[in-house]
Amino acid sequence: MRLTRQILIQLTIFSVLALTALGVMVFGYMRLPEMMGIGQYRVTIDLPETGGLYPRGNVTYRGAQVGLVEKVNLTDTGVEAVLLLNKDVKIPADVDAQVHSVSSVGEQYVQLIPRSGEGPSLRNGDVIPRDRTSVPTDINTVLDATNLGLQAIPQDNLKTVVDEAYTAVGGLGPELRRLINGSTTLAIDARKDLDSLLTLVDESQPVLNSQTDTAGSIQAWAANLASISGQLRDQDGAVAGVLQKGPGAADEVRSLFDRLQPTLPIVLANLVSVGEVALAYQPSLEQLLVLLPQGTAVTQAVGVAKSGTKQDYMGDYLVFNLNLNLPPPCTTGFLPAQQQRSPTFEDYPDRPEGDLYCRVPQDAPFNVRGARNLPCITVPGKRAPTWQMCESDEYYVPLNDGYNWKGDPNATLSGQPIPQLPPGSPAPPGAPQPDPATPPIAAAEYDPATGTYVGPDGRVYTQSNLARSAEEERTWQTMLLPPK
Repeated sequence: MRLTRQILIQLTIFSVLALTALGVMVFGYMRLPEMMGIGQYRVTIDLPETGGLYPRGNVTYRGAQVGLVEKVNLTDTGVEAVLLLNKDVKIPADVDAQVHSVSSVGEQYVQLIPRSGEGPSLRNGDVIPRDRTSVPTDINTVLDATNLGLQAIPQDNLKTVVDEAYTAVGGLGPELRRLINGSTTLAIDARKDLDSLLTLVDESQPVLNSQTDTAGSIQAWAANLASISGQLRDQDGAVAGVLQKGPGAADEVRSLFDRLQPTLPIVLANLVSVGEVALAYQPSLEQLLVLLPQGTAVTQAVGVAKSGTKQDYMGDYLVFNLNLNLPPPCTTGFLPAQQQRSPTFEDYPDRPEGDLYCRVPQDAPFNVRGARNLPCITVPGKRAPTWQMCESDEYYVPLNDGYNWKGDPNATLSGQPIPQLPPGSPAPPGAPQPDPATPPIAAAEYDPATGTYVGPDGRVYTQSNLARSAEEERTWQTMLLPPK
């Protein structure tokens, strides 16, 4: 037989294909290296029973096949299964071995579940103890328990359940299919966003801790909500009336606002300023509201005592005690007598620049409710006659003690102008400049021996007819005469 070149090429190709097929069958299908233990190592697991496990069963780690079950042997205390694991896969020694079933009819396999990724890896000859292994429940036991459960259910009730289940889901095949497809899509999307979901789960602890810390507040809120719901239930008629009459009332209010539209915005804008003032004077308003009832009660008590008597027509009780000049009027801090207008004049000159008020010490008995004792709302504990002084660092300084009844009542030791100007304002033209070295004398005692006294201008005057050695008549009329 003559072997031509074409025949040799064909034989070569056939030999390569045969060897390739043989290699695939030996290494891929028959797994001859695994059967011979090449590239593998053995690990033994201690089981209480086989749980349906058989040789040549698969061994998986994190869902991937990593070996086979070489054999299953009986022991004095249970069953041991020898696993052939691939050396190219590092499996932590701290793992649990669980026997699972692919289906309800068998096909058991061993699943290795890592407890931690730290520590050494499994090595040849290692043993996984029984406390770290588990086997599935026997299918016969499950079927027996199911049969007993079905026998415990009355047949009529079971038939009712089946009929109602058919009524509930009968004809809903497309809807159930969409539900299953949607669930599958949701699971796939969740798998894609697994990292975000894990981050959400990991970072939800602070939120859950805050809910735990505020459990008392949440319970109180729920109790209050239950109380409100109970009140709404008890007042169901009133609530229904509000709901029925509410639209009509809302229409009337809207019509009212439409009629007031030209002027209402202006009023509301002006009320903003009033609200700011009321907010600033809130303590004073609160004090007024506290004292007003007591003052009303005192006012009513004046007339209630005579109610129904013969003196009722005469009015309230009044006491006419002639407390003349007690306390004397305050004249300090006002315009001098020569600058005051006569009440008979009918002209209306401009008001003097500055403030005119009783400018004596704040604890003086003159005009105790004067402007000098007004409390500063924004500065608690401070009293001043003007808001500018309240807001500044200056404090009230009186002109004198208020007892200058003779001479100029504004004789001052402080040098303040009359009227008082706001802080920082220049003094009016012609205002006297104070002399800090020699302050003016506000008052001096009369000397009856010589008849001399010092006037408000600081000069010494002599009233000779008032001296003890005077020969003229000494009466109270002569004290009113001008000095000679």
